[in-house]
Amino acid sequence: MAAAPLSILFDLDGTVVDSKPGILASCAAALRSLGHRPDSLDIGSLIGPPLEEVMADVLRRFGDDRVAEAVLAYRDHYGSAGFRETTVYPGLAAALDELLALKAKLYIATSKRTIFAERILERVGLIDLFAGVHGSEPGGAVDRKADLIADVLRRHELSADLSLMVGDRRQDVEGARTNCVSTIGVLWGYGDRDELESAGVMHIAARPDELIPIAEVHGRRRDLWTRPKS
Repeated sequence: MAAAPLSILFDLDGTVVDSKPGILASCAAALRSLGHRPDSLDIGSLIGPPLEEVMADVLRRFGDDRVAEAVLAYRDHYGSAGFRETTVYPGLAAALDELLALKAKLYIATSKRTIFAERILERVGLIDLFAGVHGSEPGGAVDRKADLIADVLRRHELSADLSLMVGDRRQDVEGARTNCVSTIGVLWGYGDRDELESAGVMHIAARPDELIPIAEVHGRRRDLWTRPKS
C-alpha cells in the first residue's frame, strides 16, 4: 500500500511573495478615488486578512465606511498595476523545489482573489510548482481562511492528517486548526512570532530552508499513519 503524498498549503502574501508595495499602491489608489489623501499610509500589519476587513480598517482612519466602493477601486487598480509590484522571498523558490523533491504536493490557499494569485504566480514563474491555486471568489463563500482551507481539502480529496498549512498570519493558523491541519508559521512575512504563537501555531520557520526538515518530520509521521494494519 503506497503512502499518500504529503500536501502542503501555502498562503501567498507574506509567505511565498512580498506583495506589500503593490497592495499599498492599490490601497492608496482606492482612497484617492474616494477623495482622500493617503499620505504616509502604512498597512503592513493589516496584510493577510480578507480585503474587505483591510479596507474597513483603513477607511476608519479617514472616518469613511464606503467599504464596497473602496474594494472595487482597489481591485481595479490591483488587476492592472498593483499585482506587478510583487517579488518572491529569497530562498523560497529553492525551498519549494526541495519540498517537491520530497514528493510533497503543493497548493496555494490565499485570501487574495484566485485570478490575482494566478497572475502573480505566472509572473514570478512559480505557478507550475503548485497542484492547485485557490483564493477568494465573488460571492464570499470562501472569504474566511477556515472555509477556504476546507474547500481546498475537499476539492483535492486531501486528508487533514497528511497536510500542512504554511502562513505568516494568525488567520492562516486559526483556519488550519479549525480543519485539524498542522501549521507552520513563517517569520519573513507580515506577522510576527507573538501573533503566530498566540494563534496556536505548531512550528515556526525563520527562513524558507527551515520548511524542509519540518516537512520531513511530518512526512515520517505520515508514513506511520498510512502503514497497513497487520
